[in-house]
Order: sequence, then structure tokens, then C-alpha cells
Amino acid sequence: MDNNESTLLGRQIPYPDTYSPELLQPMERAPNRHELGAAAEEFAGCDIWHAWELSWLNDRGRPVNAVGRFVFDCSSPFLVESKSFKLYLNSLAFTKFAGHQAVVELLQKDLSQLTRSPVGVELIAPDDHSALARTRPDGLLLDRLDIAVDEYDQPRPDFLAADDENTTTETLVSHLFRSNCPVTNQPDWASMRIRYRGPAVDHAGLLRYLVSWRRHSGFHEHCAEQIFCDIRQRCRPQELDILACFTRRGGLDITPWRSSRSSTPPAWVRSLRQ
Repeated sequence: MDNNESTLLGRQIPYPDTYSPELLQPMERAPNRHELGAAAEEFAGCDIWHAWELSWLNDRGRPVNAVGRFVFDCSSPFLVESKSFKLYLNSLAFTKFAGHQAVVELLQKDLSQLTRSPVGVELIAPDDHSALARTRPDGLLLDRLDIAVDEYDQPRPDFLAADDENTTTETLVSHLFRSNCPVTNQPDWASMRIRYRGPAVDHAGLLRYLVSWRRHSGFHEHCAEQIFCDIRQRCRPQELDILACFTRRGGLDITPWRSSRSSTPPAWVRSLRQ
């Protein structure tokens, strides 16, 4: 399967009004992992999605709305293509369900079959402030650095450096990340949180590296994995944790998380921009 040419992204597709699981399209993780080589075996993690346009009918025909939270394990052979996911979710709008649990079970079944891995599904009431609260990421904001930048066409891992004589543990944050959808060329924006323990990372070099992605084409999950691998290879941390909070598009926001030290998703999964 060609991950780009076979997707629904960039195509005019009518919105269905009947349950349509056949709309879901899988995308293989393996081709991009192959480009990363052995470094791709060094992380665990997951992809956390929020779906803001999720609705169905109760058994009396009254609409019910919820925010869907989906957790896809990064070890799954496939991820779900975003536009197909949006169309699939909208196909539930005129389907009757006996209750929330019936919706959860259907979503788990369809998505787990697609990705060939168990998928976590949670339905959140639209007025549940605690479950939907945004959080300011802790850490040092790199964006205040007054750096000169003139490289935007492709990721520049050679900008990354670390001081082997000075080890530290720190959390670094940037809101300046931008990449592009490889199918539609639409910009994708994200806040990045990078936690590590090991040789002190050069902050200016890291920020220049993140900005160098500005014209790069890549899906959210693949960008996060390459960033993880680049930092791992160039800076040699003993522990590394990457959280990439991409802003909402098409009613969906996606937060890939990759870690060398934990398989438990972080508590902070929604930034102020999502």
C-alpha cells in the first residue's frame, strides 16, 4: 500500500449518514520505521487522539454528543488515516445505540480490527471540565531564545549537540514546531515537550533543529518518532520522553508520545493550543 496515494486526504468525499466502518483506512507504520533503522526499536509510547465531532442517537432518536478520547499503542502494525477516521465517526450521527457502552464497544471493535492492536476508547461529556481541562506544560520554554534561523526545508539533526561533561535532567518546551501534511501540504502545528536525563542538550541547537522542520512533509506520528530518534542518536540521553501536541484539524487533535523509560501515557495530554 502506498501510504499517501491510497488515503482519502485531499479528496472530495461525501459525508455518510449511515454507519460505515468500511471507510476506515489503515496506514502501515513499518515503511517509516524502516527509514529510522534500529533506533525505532528504542521507544515505547502511544498516539492519543481527541475527536470533537462525535455524535449518535439514543434509542428514542435524540442526539447524544461526546468527546472521544482514543489511545493507539505505537507498537500496532497500523495507524488510522485521519480523514477516514473523521468520516467514520460522522457516519455514527444517525445510528441508534442503547447507551454509551454500546458505542464504546463498537469503536473498540472497529479500531482494534483496523490497527490489529487493542485501542483504548473513552467517551467524555462535552461539559466535563475536569476530563477536558487543558494544561500548561511544565518546563523551560525555548522560544525565548534569540536565535538566528535560516534553515527550514528539511530536519537538520546536525544542529543537535550535547555536553558529555555536564549531565542533567530537564524538561524543554517549544510552541514553534510546524510541519506539513505529506498529502495535502496543509501546515501542521504542534507544541513539543522534551524530557531527558543525560548529557546537557544545547538549547539553541535544539530550537534550531525543531524550526528546521518547517517545510518538511510528514505525518504527526512519524515526525515525533524521527525527533525522538534524532535526539537519541545525537545527544545520547539515558532517558528520553517526547510529547508532540498537534493542534486540531478536521475536529481531531493528535498527540504522539514516545518514551525510552515508560509505557504509561503521561497525565498531560492536552496543551493550551489543542
